[in-house]
Amino acid sequence: MSSNSRSLKYSRAINEAFVQLMTADPSVFIIGQGVKSPWYVGQTCAGLIDQFGETRVIDTPVSENAMTGAAVGAAIAGMKAVSVHPRMDFALYGLDPVINEAANWHYMFGGAASVPVVVWGIINRKGEQGAQHSQALHAMFAQIPGLKVVAPATPYDAKGLMVAAINDPNPVIFVDDRWLYDFEDDVPEELYESEIGKAQVLKQGTDLTIVTSSYLTQESLKAAAILADSGVDVEVLDLRTIKPLDVPAILASVRSTGRLLAIDGGWRSFGVAAEIVAVVSEEAFEVLKSPVRRLTLPDLPAPASRSLEDPYYITSESIVEVVKSMLNVN
Repeated sequence: MSSNSRSLKYSRAINEAFVQLMTADPSVFIIGQGVKSPWYVGQTCAGLIDQFGETRVIDTPVSENAMTGAAVGAAIAGMKAVSVHPRMDFALYGLDPVINEAANWHYMFGGAASVPVVVWGIINRKGEQGAQHSQALHAMFAQIPGLKVVAPATPYDAKGLMVAAINDPNPVIFVDDRWLYDFEDDVPEELYESEIGKAQVLKQGTDLTIVTSSYLTQESLKAAAILADSGVDVEVLDLRTIKPLDVPAILASVRSTGRLLAIDGGWRSFGVAAEIVAVVSEEAFEVLKSPVRRLTLPDLPAPASRSLEDPYYITSESIVEVVKSMLNVN
C-alpha cells in the first residue's frame, strides 16, 4: 500500500478513478442513465459533469441498447467508453453490441482492432425491489469469449480495477455491488491499476479455503473472524477477477488447506461457484480432505417480500454455518 494512502469509501474510490483518469486521458468518457443522480449511482459520479462537461459525462434517456451501442461504436473509433447500467438487470437490453460485436471484434480482425469499452453493471439487492431489479448476472457475461469480468470487493480494487478496465484495449464487464458503496478502507492518492486476472489472499488460514468475490468477500472476512473464536482458521481468497479466473491462486490455496468452499452471489446452477468447484475437482482432487462445497443463491428469483429476502441472501452467519458443517465443528 502506498505511503500516501487515506481512508476512502468504495463509491468515492470509483469517483476518484474517474477524476484522475479523465483528467489524464481526454479519450475517456462515461455514458449512461443517472450519471448525475446520487440516487442512481451513489457518489461514484459526483461532480463529474461539473468538472468534465456533458460531452464526456453523458446522462442518457432510458434506452440501454442505444447508449451501449454508442459506447461500443465510440470505442471502435478510438475512444475509451464507460457504459453505466445502474441496475445490471437492464443491461440485458444492450447485449447485442456487447456480445455480438465488442466481444468478437479483436478476434474477427486478427488482433488488428480493439474495443476499449467498459460495461459497468451495478447489482441491487434487498429493499423489496423484486426479481427484475436484484439479479447478479456476472456468470452469464463470464461465459462469453472475448469478455473480461472484474468484481472488486474493496475500495482499493474499486479504484484500481476501474482504471485497469478502462485502460484495457478490449471489453471489460465491471461488476459493482451497491452494498459495498459505504465500505471504507485505505486507498492510495495516486493513479494506479489492480492487475486484471490476479486473485488475492485477504486472510491466510490452514483449515479451509473460501473462494469468493465482490460483497461476499467482506461477508467471508466477517465469517472468518467469527470462526476464529471457535478455533477455526479459514483462508479467504478474493477473486477480484471472475474472468480470466486465477486458477493457479485457487489451486495453491486449496492445496495448502485441503478443503474448499466456493461462495458466489449468483445462482447455484451453471454459476461461478460451479466453475471453481469443477476446476479444483479436475486439478487438485488428490489433496482434498473432504468434499468441496458451494454456497450460492438458490435457483429462484429474488423475493419482493422483506421477510423472504433475509433467508434468500448469503450472510456471514450462513457462511459460518456451512464452514462448521464441513469441519464437523459445533
